[in-house]
Amino acid sequence: MNDELMTIREMCEAFEVTPRTLRFYESKELLSPIREGQKRLFTRRDRARLKLILRGKRFGFSLEEIRQLLDLYHVGDQQLTQYTRTIELARKRLAEMERQHEELTSAISELKAQLVEGERELARMRKSASVSSAA
Repeated sequence: MNDELMTIREMCEAFEVTPRTLRFYESKELLSPIREGQKRLFTRRDRARLKLILRGKRFGFSLEEIRQLLDLYHVGDQQLTQYTRTIELARKRLAEMERQHEELTSAISELKAQLVEGERELARMRKSASVSSAA
């Protein structure tokens, strides 16, 4: 088989995704494999795009944001616009993630304190119950 082309099974194995995932991205026009009847053959371009899609999803970008970034590849300015927009979106996403991290850190601390208080109260209740049952 041509090293440039991969089957859907090979793509699934290489990127640890399901065929359904690949078909979904194809239906959203993020990937455009070569069609030979029912067979899909993915090019190097598709592999590069899938890698960027998966990375974007991991970082919390929406599919629409990912699509817009991928579409900027063909602007014709040697990816200057694509990189500029990617950095803008990445900075925005990082700020959101840092805010969420702070909120989560605060919630974790609060929950830990509540657990300590709850465990104290439970111990007090058990002690009280054992004293009552012994009497």
